Amino acid sequence: MEVTSDRRKPQVKDYMTRDVATVSPDATVGAVAKRIAESDDHSGYPVCERRRVEGFVSARDMLLADEDEPIFKVMTTDLLVAHPEMKVTDAARVILRSGIKKLPVVDDAGNLVGIISNSDVIRSQIERATPEKVGKLMRTLEQIHEIELSETRHTVTLSELTPTQGRVYADELEGRRYELERGLAEPLVVIDNDGTLLLADGHHRVLAADRLGIDEMDAYVIVVDHEIDLGMARTAAKEGLEKIDDIEVVDYARHPLVQTTKRLQVDD
Repeated sequence: MEVTSDRRKPQVKDYMTRDVATVSPDATVGAVAKRIAESDDHSGYPVCERRRVEGFVSARDMLLADEDEPIFKVMTTDLLVAHPEMKVTDAARVILRSGIKKLPVVDDAGNLVGIISNSDVIRSQIERATPEKVGKLMRTLEQIHEIELSETRHTVTLSELTPTQGRVYADELEGRRYELERGLAEPLVVIDNDGTLLLADGHHRVLAADRLGIDEMDAYVIVVDHEIDLGMARTAAKEGLEKIDDIEVVDYARHPLVQTTKRLQVDD
């Protein structure tokens, strides 16, 4: 899949979750309350009749209701919704101003086609910065080596990546793990140097993913048709970096920013 052009603003359909858990208007308060209690991800559900959105029910809506009460009697019917072709920035404004965490996404017929959350909005903003990073790297490589490159976006297998950075820092590793667990991590940047997959950006994310048992990740891939002599490849070979297990995790106390701060304190 080609990287999305910057000409088209990111739309809700690009980031919404399509597989949405819903409840029926005839479901009982007790049954839905039990689903919420047993779920780690849901504090409420869209209420749908044959995919048509009739309302939304949250745990707060059910607080004082009888367990046998049908959901259609307690659900909220005055809904805020998004359209698949709405700009993500517009959906973000609605989420921010309303204070809600999720917006049902409906088509022109009022049928539920997805749901977009504040986490999805954050992810969209993270990913917008990545094509700029990829474009800058591509232009640099093309100028240095006087070649034309292409780019694609697809999943890569982590075990096939050759790292180009020998160490990562424990505190940043925890931060990337937190993002991955919430689906917020930006894609990797990889250079396919005639079949050798060099990890150009995303070492903390890759190591965090490996620790979480994730085998594949989304990546922007810069494709080199014939192998060229890349400085980062020489660095990897010099440091003996062949797979992600070769990356060293450095304690926070040895982070360059911490070391610099300590020196400044001593100088003072």
